[in-house]
Amino acid sequence: MSRIGKKPIHIPSNVTMETKGQTLKVKGPKGELTLLMHPHISVGVTDDSQMTVAVRSKENRNDKALWGLFRSLIQNMISGVTTGFTKVLEINGVGYKAAMSGNKLVLNLGFSHPIELPLPVGLEVKVDKNTITIAGSDKQIVGQFAAVVRSKRPPEPYKGKGIKYQDEVIRRKAGKVVKAVGGGK
Repeated sequence: MSRIGKKPIHIPSNVTMETKGQTLKVKGPKGELTLLMHPHISVGVTDDSQMTVAVRSKENRNDKALWGLFRSLIQNMISGVTTGFTKVLEINGVGYKAAMSGNKLVLNLGFSHPIELPLPVGLEVKVDKNTITIAGSDKQIVGQFAAVVRSKRPPEPYKGKGIKYQDEVIRRKAGKVVKAVGGGK
């Protein structure tokens, strides 16, 4: 049995859930999210504000994988509409900067041109000096947009210049070592 899949999901009082066929809608203070369920997955709500996820066959390997996956997806949807998700990126490097221009994030990262990234629907992006804060209710969209921003100039290991996650640790490398006495002869 799936250890994650069989755990019940607590539904807060300010969240409403609605199932229509294989579609699950979760509505809360931070927004509304929808999820198309797999045909082998079924959802049941108990009277004490808890939800359980079940599968067609508990012995089938693929169904067990879907069981844990959809339980996690539903839990992330509930967390997203109540508290939301955030990713914080840091920009390191002389002359590297970011700014918001309307509905676009404009990055100047040492290239001959600025990079303009349109914001996906449902995301809030704030720029303070050298930090970019990405917030939203959908975990997948927040993480994907943060990964796209980071990919425009990933941190390099020698000086640490580039865009990195706030809690990311960059393993630094030593540069060239010149021979002390001979001067490279």
